[in-house]
Amino acid sequence: MTTITRFAPSPTGTLHIGGVRTALFNYVYAKQNDGLFLIRIEDTDRERSTKEYEKNILDNLISIGLSPDKEPIHQSTRNDIYTKAAEKIIESGNAYWCDCSPETLEAMRNEQSAAGKKPMYDGRSRNLGLKRSNKTVLRLATPENGDIIVNDLIRGEIKFQNNELDDLILLRSDGTPTYHLCNVVDDYEQNVTTVIRGEDHISNTPRQIHIQQALGYPPLEYAHLPLVLGEDKKRLSKRHAATSLDEYQSEGYLDVSIINTLARLGWSGGENEVFNLEELIRDFDIKEVQKAGAIFDLTKLDWINSQHLSQLDQASFKDVLMPFIDNLNIDYSDYDQLDELIESMRSVKPNLRLIAQALIPYIGNFKDYDEKGVKKFLVGSENILSSVIDILKDLEKWSEVEIDNQLAKLQEKLELPTPKMNQPIRIALTGSTQSPSLGLTIKLMGKNKSIVLLKNALDFLS
Repeated sequence: MTTITRFAPSPTGTLHIGGVRTALFNYVYAKQNDGLFLIRIEDTDRERSTKEYEKNILDNLISIGLSPDKEPIHQSTRNDIYTKAAEKIIESGNAYWCDCSPETLEAMRNEQSAAGKKPMYDGRSRNLGLKRSNKTVLRLATPENGDIIVNDLIRGEIKFQNNELDDLILLRSDGTPTYHLCNVVDDYEQNVTTVIRGEDHISNTPRQIHIQQALGYPPLEYAHLPLVLGEDKKRLSKRHAATSLDEYQSEGYLDVSIINTLARLGWSGGENEVFNLEELIRDFDIKEVQKAGAIFDLTKLDWINSQHLSQLDQASFKDVLMPFIDNLNIDYSDYDQLDELIESMRSVKPNLRLIAQALIPYIGNFKDYDEKGVKKFLVGSENILSSVIDILKDLEKWSEVEIDNQLAKLQEKLELPTPKMNQPIRIALTGSTQSPSLGLTIKLMGKNKSIVLLKNALDFLS
């Protein structure tokens, strides 16, 4: 039997980083087993679902290498299929019509809560023999005894008592199908064999299994992934960091870095910390995925992105960086050391946007000095800056080696530790405490500009 997985997003927003992780694990598991990876668009929320969001989701999945093996299906076009499935459940005697009003249901739950019971539908319409009307919903007649056992690929055996499950709604009073019915029918129609999704769906699994059984569908494999958490161990949201794939791509994180980082959210197997999609498919084992929530660490993403940037050849690095440089609207047409400058900045910052911004002092003008750097290093450095100006004025051979030699002599003369010597110069030239080696920084800055910037720093301090 061919392994078939699916990713089923709702197009009510841009592609969430947690959704990318879910899609990634589904894709990898399918490819490991020579199977198929499918996409289903769950667009039944007509008010919030848009074609723009759908396009964003599909385009982004394809851009990072998670292309589906078949054209996506849309739930919004499949109501007839769901209705037929509901009729089949009715014919089997596993569903009934319920006319309980919202007020009745609320009163029922309040009474249950007051009595210390779990609020749930109590099945009061189950044996009334009601007919379909514009006031009735169709409910599944959940077995009242026994249990459902799920052998989760990640969590092992999970047992659910049937008497803890209420009779969920299959069709609303207007005849539209609910999420659970659509989900089960679509998995069957798409020949899905394995459902890999977040642990927030664990409670849905026994309900959907009951629908499967009522329809005579074959059982599925399940794997419930740990949730993606912020550093406070709460579900990842905007208060922790950016949550959409778009935002990380626009910051200049490589697709391979994002995949690498997301794969590590809950999985620590494999021999290497830095890997691409092909290597992940080779090494991944879903049984090694942890049960506990996985913390999304921006510091880790930065490190992984730096590693992948370092593995690019010079031409490829320039290719991925240039769009970010161009977005800054800096005129670099008269700067004749661009390639060398770009290469020198490869390891200075963790993402392409910040690397591009780090070029500004060399080919444009930076706006402000780093405030902490000023207080820690620049204040009181007038003698250093003046001495460096004198050195540069008299320097005949303009090379990184010669500049470094002259700075080393000055440092020895002034009897300063390296940070106290170098950082004031670096801040004066770039506004930042981070740059390539100081000799290379000055060489790439050019003599005239370096002297002007050092004088500007002296004016700033005066």
